[in-house]
Amino acid sequence: MLGVSFDSVGDQKKFAVDEGFPYRLLSDSDKTMGIAYDACRQEGERYFEAGIPRRISYLIGPEGKIVKAYDVENEGLDLGGHAEAILADIRAAS
Repeated sequence: MLGVSFDSVGDQKKFAVDEGFPYRLLSDSDKTMGIAYDACRQEGERYFEAGIPRRISYLIGPEGKIVKAYDVENEGLDLGGHAEAILADIRAAS
């Protein structure tokens, strides 16, 4: 599992330490991955002006292809429900 954000490496490191975040984080400060994976918000979307990416996760299969996308806001999930939906799909595929 990898987490990606637009934050700097230093900000991510502080977040991981402060929150006890156990997963690897990747800094996408130039938004290359955000653009490629459709995580950048569009003008008019909530949080666009703040530059905050969409909360979206991707389940990637063994072949390296996206199996399913999980978009917190568009699916009406909270963060806990978001994680549970992903884990349920991983368990079902195992």
